[in-house]
Amino acid sequence: MADTSDFRNGFTMNWNNGVWTIIEFQHVKPGKGGAFVRTRLKNVSNGKVVDNTFRAGERVEEVRVERRTFQFLYEDELGLHFMNTDTYEQINLPVDAVEGRKFIKEGANIDILIHGDTEKPLTTEIPMSVELKVTQCDPGLKGDTATGATKPATLESGATVYVPLFINEGDIIRVNTDRGDYITRVSAG
Repeated sequence: MADTSDFRNGFTMNWNNGVWTIIEFQHVKPGKGGAFVRTRLKNVSNGKVVDNTFRAGERVEEVRVERRTFQFLYEDELGLHFMNTDTYEQINLPVDAVEGRKFIKEGANIDILIHGDTEKPLTTEIPMSVELKVTQCDPGLKGDTATGATKPATLESGATVYVPLFINEGDIIRVNTDRGDYITRVSAG
């Protein structure tokens, strides 16, 4: 068991019937009354963020979480299949359990957070940006770069993002996976 003096950013604990990670915390010692700790917590399994206040010295159960790298193999009716890049062990996860699924292509690596005691996958983390090939979009016109207009483009992972008019099929672009935005063209097709 740990207490509030052990709190730090990234600290993971069992609390309120779930596994939570501390995003922010602040020890507060008011002039009157007992000290307390303000925290912002993120639920590891569903991403929900809440604010909570703990009394100083309150005890919580720390959870050991391991970050492991897995390679995305394929998708079928059972879900998404991944292989641990160290042990070659394979696991499958439901499609809705993988955040940012539309930006993952076969062969890409992602991190999966694993509960240290139960070996149960908790959540997935994909890179902040990925490079994907444009598989379908309307052809661009020469000189269409100054207007700032965009058009939809379908990527090799199946995602659709809005890109500048000069992007063509076969181009490789970098995409922000958090917002789903075009960042830059990496190479022309």
